Amino acid sequence: MNTRTPGHNQLRVTRAGIDTYQQPVVYMHRDCEVCRSEGFAAMTRVRLDVGTRTLVATLNVVVDDRLGLDEVALSEAAWTLLDPMPDALACVRHAEPAASAGALRAKVFGARLDDAQYLALVQDVMESRLSDLELAAFVTASAGDRLDNAETTALTRAMITVGQRLDWGDGPVLDKHCVGGLPGNRTTPIVVAIVAALGYRIPKTSSRAITSPAGTADTMEVMAPVALDLAAMRRVVEREGGCIVWGGNVRLSPADDILIRIQRPLDFDSDGQLVASVLSKKIAAGSTHVLIDMPVGPTAKVRGEAAAHSLGTRLAHTADALGLQLGIHRSDGTQPVGRGIGPALEAHDVLKVLRNAADAPADLRERALALSAALLDMAPGSSASTGLERARSVLDSGAALAKFLAICEAQGGFREPPRAAFTAEVPATASGRIAEIDNRRLAKLAKLAGAPTSRAAGLETELRVGDTVDRGQPLLTLHAESPGELAYALEHAAALQPFVLGEVL
Repeated sequence: MNTRTPGHNQLRVTRAGIDTYQQPVVYMHRDCEVCRSEGFAAMTRVRLDVGTRTLVATLNVVVDDRLGLDEVALSEAAWTLLDPMPDALACVRHAEPAASAGALRAKVFGARLDDAQYLALVQDVMESRLSDLELAAFVTASAGDRLDNAETTALTRAMITVGQRLDWGDGPVLDKHCVGGLPGNRTTPIVVAIVAALGYRIPKTSSRAITSPAGTADTMEVMAPVALDLAAMRRVVEREGGCIVWGGNVRLSPADDILIRIQRPLDFDSDGQLVASVLSKKIAAGSTHVLIDMPVGPTAKVRGEAAAHSLGTRLAHTADALGLQLGIHRSDGTQPVGRGIGPALEAHDVLKVLRNAADAPADLRERALALSAALLDMAPGSSASTGLERARSVLDSGAALAKFLAICEAQGGFREPPRAAFTAEVPATASGRIAEIDNRRLAKLAKLAGAPTSRAAGLETELRVGDTVDRGQPLLTLHAESPGELAYALEHAAALQPFVLGEVL
């Protein structure tokens, strides 16, 4: 039994058992002496001192008897950050105003911020000194084209400064990143295997799905562990030359992870924040040469040539200012890549390409080869335009497959991707020629089937623009891990028809 008596402004620390994602939240009873004496109300920003650790969090007020008057309960995020000892006491008081409050207010009213102001903002983000409401205001004020090139560079530099930065020693460190928006475009495992098989270092950190049916980390995780810490990541790269790990666990640009949490529900596009997010992570990972895959299409993230030019210019400007060698590879964003959409289904496609299977999706193979070639041609000392020949050689010989399996073993062991227990075909309701494919609707259907939470869920389709279909012919096959998820996806399949049919020529 805890016999310690709380002193002035002290409360017993308990665990609320509530997941507030990455937002630190604390809970106090409205009749708590500390709550009343300090004038705390719901949404007050409070400072907690527990042992040697300090946290600024948002207060939620409990009105019934589920919490004692002498207790402060911590959300999962707050509990992890404070890591209290058993029977710990917390000193609770009003938090000091964030140092960056003035800069945030200025940005909301359209002012340009300098390097020092962005550094102050990002430091306050890292120390939880800004509430989610304030973070949402910053994300909103930065949306669209409200960050110019200088501000984008300043934000990127600040994100790098407040996080860790890996140093791999002398020599080039290669990397690639896809802007996104194209279902099934799972080239990263193939590119990493090819580049590492040729003796280059390529420490790849990847994300889980945010709004898509699969992120690279989700797909890789059905084949090997990805939640490695920095020490384990370094061991894998030193042993095999490359890795594919979840960036959320190594936290090389942790401020970006916090901003992404706010951006996700708002669904605001911002070239400036996208550039800062991508390049801060690449530079923090120690990369020296980075290739950006930019799919362009009406239902991809980058919708057209004007948007591609604007984003490309901003990426190049920021990379140059920060000393990063950057290449941009524009690719077809009008239709999906590979056959599977969903973690395990995309993993099956990846393995077919690496295994040189007769039924491997040709578009995924050729896109991965093109990206590998472009990245290899960027490497110092490479002979001009030899990347494609070198990439094709290690893929055809099986050396890329051997390297991929070795990376998987170094990360904790390879496993074959699962298959869903339940499938159903979605037939065409009319005959015609496929004139357009809506990538967003394909992605939504895969999510309705359960992806990415259900790893084997998603959909498969082989159809592409220009193909002809007959009435009753399968357009796609849904995969689900439960009958309920399958029925739910089928129920919405007609309304979410992703294939636009034209007349047969």
